[in-house]
Amino acid sequence: VAPFVRLAGTMEGLNGDVIKKYDIRFKQPNKEHMEMPGLHSLEHLMAENIRNHTDKVVDLSPMGCQTGFYVSFFNHDDYEDVLNIIEKTLNDVLEATEVPACNEVQCGWAT
Repeated sequence: VAPFVRLAGTMEGLNGDVIKKYDIRFKQPNKEHMEMPGLHSLEHLMAENIRNHTDKVVDLSPMGCQTGFYVSFFNHDDYEDVLNIIEKTLNDVLEATEVPACNEVQCGWAT
């Protein structure tokens, strides 16, 4: 039951590198969803701030169903550390005073 973080998939490259994709669910799938303006702002805030806590993030992106986000890590398989990184990132979001990259150059829907 949301909210939760779970390992959603693992991919291994030819040289042994591993990408792990996690679901960060804020809303229960098929029950409720986040409204787009909030989801979009949270995407900008999390994508910007998560990189302050690790250099292992490949991507953070919203789910099309609007229930949360996917975050992918490169060669990092410590689930407890992933949770710690997400917690620090969300604390950064709480302290933010503006939404980063909210402009027509960096965003396709800067409103």
